[in-house]
Amino acid sequence: MISRSASSHHCQQLPLSSLLHLFCFLLGTQLISCSAALATPAAPTTGVACAGGRGRVTTLDLGDCGLESAGQPGLHPALFDLTSLTRLDLAGNDLFNGSELPSAGFERLAELTHLNLSYSDFAGAIPHGIRRLSKLVSLDLTNWIYLVEGDNDYFLPLAEGRWPVVEPDIGSLVANLSNLKELYLDTVDLSGNGAAWCNAFASSTPKLQVLRLRNTHLNAPICGSLSSVHSLTEINLMYNKVYGQIPESLADLPNLSVLRLAYNRLEGRFPARIFQNRNLTAVDISYNFKVSGSLPTNFSPDSAITELLCSNTNFSGPIPSSVSNLRSLKGLGVAAGGFQQELPSSIGELRSLTTLQVSGAGVIGEMPSWIANLTSLETLQFSNCGVSGQVPSFIGRLKNLITLKLYACNFSGQLPLHLFNYMTQLQTINFHSNSLIGTIELSSFFKLPNLAILNLSNNKLSVVEGEYNTSWASIQYFDTLSLASCNLSKLPDALRHMQSVAVLDLSNNHMHGALPEWAWDNWIDSIILMNISHNQFSSSIGYGSVISANMFVIDISYNLFEGLVPIPGPQTQLFDCSNNGFSSMPLNFGSNLSDISLLMASGNNFSGEIPQSICEATNLMLLDLSNNGFFGTIPSCLMGNMSLLNVLNLKGNQFHGRLPNSLKQDCAFEALDFSDNQIEGQIPRSLVACKDLEVFDIGNNLVDDTFPCWMSMLPKLQVLVLKSNKFSGNVGQSVSVDKTSCRFKKLRIFYLASNNFSGILHNEWFRTMTSMMIEDIKGTLVMENQYDDLLGQTYQFTTAITYKGSDIIFSKILKTIVVIDVSDNVLHGAIPESIGDLILLMGMNMSNNAFSGPIPSQLSMLHQLESLDLSSNDLSGDIPQELASLDFLSTLNLSYNKLEGRIPESSHFLTFSNLSFLGNMGLCGFQVSKACNNMTPDVVQHESDKAPIDIALFLFAGLGFGIGFAITVVLTWGISRTSSLPPHTITTAQDMDSPSIHPTTAHNQLQDTKKGHGHLPIAQGPSL
Repeated sequence: MISRSASSHHCQQLPLSSLLHLFCFLLGTQLISCSAALATPAAPTTGVACAGGRGRVTTLDLGDCGLESAGQPGLHPALFDLTSLTRLDLAGNDLFNGSELPSAGFERLAELTHLNLSYSDFAGAIPHGIRRLSKLVSLDLTNWIYLVEGDNDYFLPLAEGRWPVVEPDIGSLVANLSNLKELYLDTVDLSGNGAAWCNAFASSTPKLQVLRLRNTHLNAPICGSLSSVHSLTEINLMYNKVYGQIPESLADLPNLSVLRLAYNRLEGRFPARIFQNRNLTAVDISYNFKVSGSLPTNFSPDSAITELLCSNTNFSGPIPSSVSNLRSLKGLGVAAGGFQQELPSSIGELRSLTTLQVSGAGVIGEMPSWIANLTSLETLQFSNCGVSGQVPSFIGRLKNLITLKLYACNFSGQLPLHLFNYMTQLQTINFHSNSLIGTIELSSFFKLPNLAILNLSNNKLSVVEGEYNTSWASIQYFDTLSLASCNLSKLPDALRHMQSVAVLDLSNNHMHGALPEWAWDNWIDSIILMNISHNQFSSSIGYGSVISANMFVIDISYNLFEGLVPIPGPQTQLFDCSNNGFSSMPLNFGSNLSDISLLMASGNNFSGEIPQSICEATNLMLLDLSNNGFFGTIPSCLMGNMSLLNVLNLKGNQFHGRLPNSLKQDCAFEALDFSDNQIEGQIPRSLVACKDLEVFDIGNNLVDDTFPCWMSMLPKLQVLVLKSNKFSGNVGQSVSVDKTSCRFKKLRIFYLASNNFSGILHNEWFRTMTSMMIEDIKGTLVMENQYDDLLGQTYQFTTAITYKGSDIIFSKILKTIVVIDVSDNVLHGAIPESIGDLILLMGMNMSNNAFSGPIPSQLSMLHQLESLDLSSNDLSGDIPQELASLDFLSTLNLSYNKLEGRIPESSHFLTFSNLSFLGNMGLCGFQVSKACNNMTPDVVQHESDKAPIDIALFLFAGLGFGIGFAITVVLTWGISRTSSLPPHTITTAQDMDSPSIHPTTAHNQLQDTKKGHGHLPIAQGPSL
């Protein structure tokens, strides 16, 4: 937690009423001298100053004086009668108790040059009167920043009420403040300003020197015009969502001394010229993972730099040994990606170093022994790096260490616990995500008198409790305990004595039984983030109807809880109770969820209708109620009244009726899954308002509609699943309509299987699917949503499909997956040759239709194709010899057509058995054990000997929902589809040892193979 240090004022602890007596005395006699006022019993001994012959009060410096409001919170109107005030400091006093500043009065203090109301617990808008104080030189409205530390140092800023002070127009605030030199607005909500925040300072504050906007919810780039404010000495934008490149022009700020941009979303190359600024003393760009660059090769001994933090960025290149020239350096953070290297030993000469942070896979070898020489170190961190070997014992010589973080590297072996014997100052220990082994007693750490944060998660450790000692002082003040995947079999008894624990992660262990009552008694008032997921806790949750008013994140998923689901408290932002046995949801469930953003309750036993109160949770961004027994109609408010909701998953329930047609222009949906229900009618046309929609799945329902060409108006749509419904009519654009009305330029997964679509597929239409032709090199590889306000949690779109004849769960939808499935319809005509232009296609299924004519030779252009199913059609002619050049093709089904001639005899095609060619009586070749008479073999040579790359190589393991606390949210979006092919009609490259089979009958009558019948049994003759 970042806190404001106590002031050096020697103030009496005065209630506000006593101070108001002073105000009234000063105002009661206009000509009274200041000395007389200070002689009154109610006056503070310091903090009041007067000037001028008439003794007017010019200074009230009462910061951190312990002032409290008496009665009504806020400022007494008498304060604004002190019109001669030039300095007013009420910082750090409990005057407002969450109330707003007076809307009128500040404009009367026209002489003010310094105004400090920081840490005084006010809320609401910044009064308009402050905008009129044109003589202001310093303005400080900073609020508290609470930082909850995640596994990978992703700090979650928490503020009571979530940014209680709001300023939607920073330009208006500073428009008249042309004399301003210092501006401190930490934790003031500036999210409504967009990109305008930056130009406001460039145009209105030419004298500005200090700009500190930490944790202000900025979500915009840094403008180049900021460099026109030449007086700037400090820019501090930490803990925001600032994106884009760091402007090169910042290097032109002649007086810039401090640049702090850590914990943002910046990218691109860091301007190297900034390092050349002779006035530079501190640079912190850490935790901007996409910022690249390199450190200067030659640091000058004359450099004034005291802090250089570039860890956890994409910096690369050698770490220069000249860094040892920075004799004043106190903090050093380096990153090395790609280029493998060991740390230069010259760093060991920086004996004044208090912070050393090392990151990057390029940093290899063991931890260097010269680190033991840095005896002034207070923070030592090796993270996300390639350093390996045991945790060295020489760390124990660093007796001043306060923070020790060695996580997400390759440390192995047993942890030498004796190294902590002399490190009595330690407050934080973080060893998560290594390969440490052995059995560790928790009591070994509780002996450390100042320890508050312990993280041993995700190693190969077995943690046991050890004996509890009542003399352990630290245990009462413990803040964070993370023991995920530590082979725990029960709750550590030490938790009984942890009265202040705020972060608790005990996920992925073997704990079972009911949660004891003492647990809730201890946790109810202190815990902010709790993860007990992936255990075997059972029975009811064990605490009343409402879990806690304070918990910010609650993850109880993947347990055996049952009965009534508990209601999260009003502060809860994330609640995951999925994959339990909860069966009942209170009707008022949503009424208490005023601030919740992510709600996951999939895989339980809920039934009945969704409570209407869920729509009172108007801040919801993700709602997953999939795989339950909910029935009835889908509440229209879920579609029409939730302006922030971007993911809605109702898959696998028993909803019926029509989808609500109540979507509004502010629709925020990015993913909608209604699959596996009993939804009828049409797709609501109001869905066209959802311009951010990327995934739409309504598979396995009773929808009776035509092909939704109008959905091409959704510019980001990438996944469209309509399978197993009652759709009918033509697919794609018709020759009679505007050719621009049905262009799905972003589509990559296209599933229409098992409907009643008819007609022909137009050649030109497939040429509009440009995302299947051109690889998107921008953005992430995975379709995902980032929830940065919640520890950087990522929601990743996933799908379950039938691929290569098998049901495969894609735990992440990679943007490399490109698939078309129009099987089990009544489409006819030729297979469009333009499909050959879709060069990114990996899977295509057109089986069980009435396609006729030859197989287009243009399909040979699909060099990434892995699965091709054209079975049960009326295709005729030869199998194009060019198909033998498809190196990655591992699954092929051409059965039950009218193909003839020689089967290509390339070495790759010979891996397919006769199952790929059944029911084509005119085919001959080795695969069907039928000689080709009077025909010259046409053997196609491969250009490549590369082994087929199965799509499984591109799959990631499902991560579940684990707050570790680098939380990743992975929900299974079951875009499942019933196979249109029985297993015995699909051949993979591994089937070549199957016996040869001759069909005695070929079936290709479409009416016999439509939905409800599947493939007719294959009559098998004797093996040859």
